[in-house]
Amino acid sequence: MRYTRGDRGRFVPFFLETTLARSYVAMNTDQSARNIAHRTLGLIRGWRPSRRLIGGLLVLAAFGALIFGYRVTGVPVTLIVDGQPRQLHTHQDTVQGLLREVDIRLYPEDFVAPPLDSELVPGSVVRVRRARPVTVEADGRREEIRTQRQRVADILADVGVYVKPHDEVLVDGQVWNLEADLPQTALDEGGRRGPGLASATSGSTPVRIVVRRAVPVILSDDGVAVTLYTTQPTVGEALLAQDILLYLGDRVTPSLGSRVLAGMRIYIERSTPVVISVDGATVRTRTQRTTVGDVLAQEGLALMGKDYSLPASNTPLAEDMSIRVVRVREELEIEQQLIPFETKWVPDPEMRIDTQQLVQSGGSGVIKSRYRVTYENGQEISNLLEDEWVDHPPSDKIIAYGTQVIVQTLDTPDGPFEYWRHFRVLATSYSAATSGKAKDDPRYGVTRTGLQAGYGVIAVDPKVIPLWSEVYVPSYGKAVAGDTGGSVLGRHIDLGFDEDAPPPLYRWMDIYVSTPVPPPEEIRYVLPNWPQETRR
Repeated sequence: MRYTRGDRGRFVPFFLETTLARSYVAMNTDQSARNIAHRTLGLIRGWRPSRRLIGGLLVLAAFGALIFGYRVTGVPVTLIVDGQPRQLHTHQDTVQGLLREVDIRLYPEDFVAPPLDSELVPGSVVRVRRARPVTVEADGRREEIRTQRQRVADILADVGVYVKPHDEVLVDGQVWNLEADLPQTALDEGGRRGPGLASATSGSTPVRIVVRRAVPVILSDDGVAVTLYTTQPTVGEALLAQDILLYLGDRVTPSLGSRVLAGMRIYIERSTPVVISVDGATVRTRTQRTTVGDVLAQEGLALMGKDYSLPASNTPLAEDMSIRVVRVREELEIEQQLIPFETKWVPDPEMRIDTQQLVQSGGSGVIKSRYRVTYENGQEISNLLEDEWVDHPPSDKIIAYGTQVIVQTLDTPDGPFEYWRHFRVLATSYSAATSGKAKDDPRYGVTRTGLQAGYGVIAVDPKVIPLWSEVYVPSYGKAVAGDTGGSVLGRHIDLGFDEDAPPPLYRWMDIYVSTPVPPPEEIRYVLPNWPQETRR
């Protein structure tokens, strides 16, 4: 060992570094030791310890060097435990000493090669295959063993348990093939089985083998009897294990929760499948009932009032029968129809002609009808009239009209004009040229009365103003009702003019009818109310 720096504080790190470096070379067979030494060297470089700490570290370094020296000077051997290899250095002379050193406890059933008293030499390979702990439960007894066997049948044979054809074998709760091997021990994430050698003194993961004995039962399925063998504890589990499908409507005796006994008889009474159409929905069910009415009652589908079913309620059920429930609803509906009222005109000699008065307002009557309407599933199927009556009769509209004629005199530019009637009319204009006939037509300009069309001849509605009546129209003058026209109706007059193009005219005016007064039977007391004057 060289000391060249002259600094006492540097001597200890230099000594530790040199010692560990030599130990590192000697430990080239142990990767974990090399890693520790490598990290330690990194810490020592650049370190400046105190004088007291230097002394303590020298002692620790010397002690560590002795330990490393002890370990790396042992005999190199390979230990394989349950297929897991590990490289070791040991100062033990025999296989037994090596196993004791790594804390592996052996059971009589474990396999070790070479034998425990064999001498170790450099490069020795020691194999340990520990026996598997197994618990066997069968026929009410429980045995715990350790075994090197893997096949389940061999393990059961070793403990004197023999499996019959219908018996069931479970390994760790899973149904297992009798000829199959035990499940392998689970590996951890690193690919190793278990946490390591030091903690693996108890051997492999224990395995539980359970033998369920099958018992015979007699199953009667809708009258067909068969013998079954089952290992299940209850009736329901036994039927499920046999893939026997049950419906909610089926009846099983004894109940599904009953315990299975050897020789037990199990009865299945199959339900009948039916399809029910009701209230816009489809109900699929199964039943033990025998009639249509019974299955409707079972499903809570009561027939109320005039409801009925197709087929009828007393019809026996058949396989896959379709049943339709018809909901019947009756309603009374009242309809009303108006009776129009009539208008009656009543003469009143106390009222002046061409005046009117409403005596009574008219009112419509009402006829009411009562119908009984029947609906099936919301659809109307009948509409029967049960009664009809007049709820209240119509009332006539009564209008009084004047029949009193009073002769009066109107002062005009042409002198007094005596008249017995006057009223408002719509006045328009026409001439012979606008009458619709050509000038060479023999009837050109000839009016209805034979007078020549022109000024002073007017066209009227004869039902309002009789032909040949003398009239006076303000701003026009005296005239004779001598013509008619297709569009001259009601309170409408057409004033005649001599010009081919009469002045345009369309306005409401007063007209006065000259005396003498016609006989009462020739007077039209109530004149048409059209066209109607629009007052602004």
